[in-house]
Amino acid sequence: MTSNSLRRTLLKLALALSFLPAAGGAPAFADDAKPEVIRIGSTAPGHLKFILYRNKKLLEDEFAKDGIKIELTTFDGGSAATVALGSGAIDFTYIGNNPSLRLAATGADVKLIGLSSWNRSNETQIVVKPESAIQKIEDLKGKKVAYLSGTVRHSTFAKALQAAGLSLADVESLNLGIDSSGPALARGDVDAIVESTGPVQTLVEKGGARVIFDAGVSGSPDWAVPHLLSVNGEFARKYPEIVTRLLAVDIATARWADANPEETTTIFVKETGSSDKAVRATYPDGKFFQDPEITDAAVKALQGEEAFMAEAGLLKGKVNYESWIDRSFYDAALKRVAASN
Repeated sequence: MTSNSLRRTLLKLALALSFLPAAGGAPAFADDAKPEVIRIGSTAPGHLKFILYRNKKLLEDEFAKDGIKIELTTFDGGSAATVALGSGAIDFTYIGNNPSLRLAATGADVKLIGLSSWNRSNETQIVVKPESAIQKIEDLKGKKVAYLSGTVRHSTFAKALQAAGLSLADVESLNLGIDSSGPALARGDVDAIVESTGPVQTLVEKGGARVIFDAGVSGSPDWAVPHLLSVNGEFARKYPEIVTRLLAVDIATARWADANPEETTTIFVKETGSSDKAVRATYPDGKFFQDPEITDAAVKALQGEEAFMAEAGLLKGKVNYESWIDRSFYDAALKRVAASN
């Protein structure tokens, strides 16, 4: 399936949707049954489907006929995105599991409606300067380690320390993203960085870092937990048809990515500034793991992550999975995608 075929698929999907009744049986949107804008957030530079939306204008194409604008916004961390989602400042988020679980545990009015991605190979790595004497995780005791607090990397780092007989209390943590942590490592202001595979590989290729731990290789398989697609609860109740249509585009985009690995990789490299090698390291074998279905295995993984976060002091409260998860939008979207084929 080529780039043009993705557009044809989405056009057929749009045509099929136009013949299906809107929520409540209305033949078309009433003026008060559609938003003026759909606001979607993701952690910078953006999750893969978010990046494909931005590059190919897929959501703009889907909702243009309704006069609905699309706003795609990136956040430096998942915590900022969840604050915006919970307050209604944005309508959807494509972000990691840790910030999503923390928000759900507060009882916020949000719904988990799909997976952003679930790469079973954990994407977290720990790097030091090439000439550093640090060789393994145990050597990080008493050292300065930079990572974004509240992220999946934070949780994975805590698990890696625990497996080595240490804890977060044994290191000096600095809350820094890659834009700040990379230069800090080069200056010697920090001893190590915990980051995703893509940014790490870029540093390594430039000769600025050496990997001492790769969670995808040395970590436990159960450390890999889905990234999530969530919607503000009020938005979902007010515009259920919009939520279903967005998920239908999500499903079509996920399928297109796996059918077109080379073009998908090219787009990801262009949009993120990552190297081709780094992107292929993140998505080995041309598989992108973008299927949004919330499976029972995904829920089990989230419950395990929640338990770890609570034990590690990374989460307060408790998630009510029955009220948080809503699979109805995915089920409706899947039927609509099938109808378009």
